[in-house]
Amino acid sequence: QVALVESRGGLVQAGGSLRLSCAASGRSFSTYTMGWFRRAPGKEREFVAAITGSGDNTYYADSVKDRFTISRDNVYNTVHLQMNSLKPEDTAVYYCAATKAHISSAYGLGELYTYWGQGTQVTVSS
Repeated sequence: QVALVESRGGLVQAGGSLRLSCAASGRSFSTYTMGWFRRAPGKEREFVAAITGSGDNTYYADSVKDRFTISRDNVYNTVHLQMNSLKPEDTAVYYCAATKAHISSAYGLGELYTYWGQGTQVTVSS
């Protein structure tokens, strides 16, 4: 069992930066691939980024590549999402998620993830 708690998001101007964190409780954090997803108003949930248990491999949606960076700290059981050059279209509720599955081609699928945080609002103003 893993409990995930995201840090508070916030309001930021376009072009600005924001860092989200997700704290995980439970054992064997390093055995979980961690992902970030988001849901914008009126839209379906979409994949943002994922990082394997060791941190050696990361995956990004095309829409955030080169702007967002996912990282993790297996000592403190946290995963981070550094978001730079934010755009109004990045406005969404952001969720972190955990999975023990190791299917790199499927890390973008929400159905792969077993545990989810409660979500945190990120608003980017133009």
